[in-house]
Formats: sequence, structure tokens, C-alpha cells
Amino acid sequence: MKTITFAVPCYNSAAYMDHCVETLLACGEDIEILLVDDGSTKDDTAAICDRWQAEHPGIVRAIHQPNKGHGGAVNTGLANAEGFYFKVVDSDDWLDAAAMFPLMEYMRTQVEAPVPCDMVVANYVYEKVDEGVQKVMGYSNVLPEGYEFGWDEVGTFLPSQYLLMHSVYYRTEMLKKMHLTLPEHTFYVDNIFVYEPLVYVRTMRYFNADAYRYFIGREDQSVNEKVMMGRMDQQLRVTRQMIDNVDPQAVRQRHLRHYLRNYLSMMMCICSVFLRMRGGEQDERDLQEIWDYLKEKNPSLYRRVRTNVLNLATNLPTDLGGKIGLGGYHIAQKIFKFN
Repeated sequence: MKTITFAVPCYNSAAYMDHCVETLLACGEDIEILLVDDGSTKDDTAAICDRWQAEHPGIVRAIHQPNKGHGGAVNTGLANAEGFYFKVVDSDDWLDAAAMFPLMEYMRTQVEAPVPCDMVVANYVYEKVDEGVQKVMGYSNVLPEGYEFGWDEVGTFLPSQYLLMHSVYYRTEMLKKMHLTLPEHTFYVDNIFVYEPLVYVRTMRYFNADAYRYFIGREDQSVNEKVMMGRMDQQLRVTRQMIDNVDPQAVRQRHLRHYLRNYLSMMMCICSVFLRMRGGEQDERDLQEIWDYLKEKNPSLYRRVRTNVLNLATNLPTDLGGKIGLGGYHIAQKIFKFN
């Protein structure tokens, strides 16, 4: 069995995907790289995928499919994954070989472990290449180092410290057994990817290593502010699935319950901020509908999320609430370099 499957969604990625693949190959020969060509038509992404497969048979597999969006590409990667662990790496991002070395050494030991670790966590780095700026997002103040642990040993995450797709390495069998499925033709599905599986995670191991390099700067990126404002329907769709599929109030482990509630609060805050920034009548209706949806689905969770300090400020029923939300967003944007 391969130690890990790297699933790489590729959509018109010819300009940058080679660098991504090269960094993955540096992780060793006991890996699997699935290059999921998601219906690319504007460049030679498909041919590049085939070339990498021909040059590295037994390690690289090219999978071609009609366009299904990022979520559909991740679904395909997971369905075809044969590695013990599963990691999504976007085609414009890359991994640091030196930082990955201890992770790979540890994950190799888990393949034959009687009770293998469910989730490995490492740091990621915002790479604003056009500005020459880096911002490391680590977890050393939250997660213990040097041994496997459970949720009872996890500390309190800061508002900027959520686990993202970039930081997690899941046990593949766990994801398949829970039937993790991301919506197709939808952006922001990485939130589902790092939210729904957590209720199945029993053991974790954290490496204080800056492994994943997250490229920021392209104008068409999904996290670009203007792009996000144009895709609020997809943000709302993702948030609704998170509400439907996970009930934090039913989670017995206190630390996990607290984390899940805070994560959903952050998602609701994003919906509130961007819909109020757009400011149309339909946007106000959409905002009211997502809050009503949460209230109807889970009244107890609604009360917790609505009274979260983030949502108390950004949902004040006046122009002041909109200004507070916009101001907080831009402060966080400058501090954490997220777009």
C-alpha cells in the first residue's frame, strides 16, 4: 500500500502545475499522485497530466473527467485513492520537501500500526509571491507535539487558527467509510472537507513544520474579495450542507463541540459580511434566509452561533453593523494575508 495519496485537482493549470508535481515527487516513491484533469479546455493540462503519468508510472495517475468543479475533482481523487492517507494539494500550491520529511516518516509507521492515527496536522504558509510576503499559520499553542492525542488535549483555537484543507492529512479509509462527498460545481467546499470529518477523528498527531505552501495572488482565485462577492450563492450552499450534516450540539467531546460551533460561526459571519457588503434587497433576503435556515434546523445551535461575538457585531440591524463587519474583515485581511 502507498503511504499517501496526493489528489491534485487540475483545471487549466498548465502554467503552474509542474512545480506542484515536482514537490510532491520529492516526498518519496511510496506515494500516489492523482492528477485529476477536471475538463480542462483552454490549455494543455490534459497532456501534461499524461506526460507525468508516462514519466512516473506506478506513482502518477492521470484521471480525465468532464468538468465537475473543485469538489467534484476531490470526490474523484478520493474515490480512486489507494494510499493509506489522503491529501488534497491544489495545482497552484506546493509542498516543502524538508518540512514533509518527518510527516512522511511518521505516516509510514502508521500503515502497519494496530490503531493508526486518523488525522495528521502540519502548518501551512500563505505565499503572496507578488508581494514577497509569507505568513505561517501554525498550531503550536493549540496542539501538543511529539505524540498522538485526542480532542481532550486540544486547546482553544484563535480566530485565525482554524484547520484548513492545507493543514490536514486524513486516513483514507476513514473518509471513505463516512462517505465524504463534496458538492460539484461549487467553490469553498474545502470548508466541508475540514469540518464534516472531524466528528470521526479520534486520534491526531501534530508536526510543527511549514509543509504546505498556499499561493495567493491570482485575480481569479476563489478567495479574491471580488470573486467571493460574486459567488455568495456557493458560500451559502456550502454553509447549508455544513448545517445539515453536522450537529455540534450532539458532540459529547467538549473541545470538539466548541471548535465546531466556532467554525460554523465563522462561516455565518462570512455570509453576513459579504452579503451586507453587496447590499442589495436580494442579499438582505438571502442573509435572513440562511439565519432562518439554521434556526429551523437547529434552534439550540442557532442561539449559540447568533450570540457569538462575531455575529453579534456583523448582524446589527443598522448600517453600523455593516461597517463593523467590513472594518473587521479588512483588518483580518491585512494581518493574516488570506487574499
